[in-house]
Amino acid sequence: MKTKTSLAIIIPVYNEIESLKHLVHEIHLSLKNYQNYSILFIDDGSTDGSFEFLKNIIKSDSKIHLIQFSINKGKSAALNEGFKWVQSDYIVTMDADLQDDPSEILNLLKKLDQGFDLVSGWKKKRNDPISKTIPSRIFNFTTSFLTGIKIHDFNCGLKAYKRKVVKSIKVYGGLHRYIPVIAFKKGFKVNEIIVNHRPRKFGKSKYGNERYFKGLFDLITVLFLTKYLKRPLHLFGLFGFLFSTIGFFINLWVLYLKYFLGEPFSMHIAILVLGVMLIIIGVQFFSIGLIGEMIVQSNHKSFNEKNEIIHHDKI
Repeated sequence: MKTKTSLAIIIPVYNEIESLKHLVHEIHLSLKNYQNYSILFIDDGSTDGSFEFLKNIIKSDSKIHLIQFSINKGKSAALNEGFKWVQSDYIVTMDADLQDDPSEILNLLKKLDQGFDLVSGWKKKRNDPISKTIPSRIFNFTTSFLTGIKIHDFNCGLKAYKRKVVKSIKVYGGLHRYIPVIAFKKGFKVNEIIVNHRPRKFGKSKYGNERYFKGLFDLITVLFLTKYLKRPLHLFGLFGFLFSTIGFFINLWVLYLKYFLGEPFSMHIAILVLGVMLIIIGVQFFSIGLIGEMIVQSNHKSFNEKNEIIHHDKI
């Protein structure tokens, strides 16, 4: 373990006052032999006194730092602000609710020392109700299948990063769930280790069922930005082909009914209109993809032209 390597621990906080005293004590205890570390709390608009507690504790603890949001902006915004602030060699993120075990921090750092750039925790034995564990498994399986990244727990709050990772990514909305995907697509080495997950001791979860719908849209965003941003026709062309093909076969079926079975168009006007609409939608998707390709190629050409001149003398 490179104990001389600087370490910053980023912890978003939203109404977790009952957990904070225990969390600070456990972190200090777990890192008692690791001198060069700091803890950055991001208060995400707490209303239960969490900010006031942290503001008081930093007066006597020089290792603790504090950023406050005036309103609740969400976990992604808190992490992004923390990533901008820290300058340490290694960065660890964790939740403030005590379910993430601070004793796992050194295990994550050992994995970084083996050459990985990002190490994600895997809550293999998760101490949460089935209403959270089953959707979480579906989410992780879907994300792994669509992105090709073979890890089991994308949304675990306990992660370790090298500084070059957090300085090259930007998270917003709900993209904190997909940080391993974003890092992997940027060429960083991503791995995971099994971590201890503890039952919630205080308070209740701050996430409702709406997170599943938001997570789906965020996954589409990540897939587009990491996989199709430089080749938009591959994405829009796929949808264009799908809609156009369905519309074509619908209209083919209507023509069969008309000319082989003698049924008039008036009997199938609704399905005929549907087929035509699907073909039009398919053509529109193709058009969007082609426009996207032209924009990408134009930007790429402009970038290359700007970088063709490597030296210029005034004349």
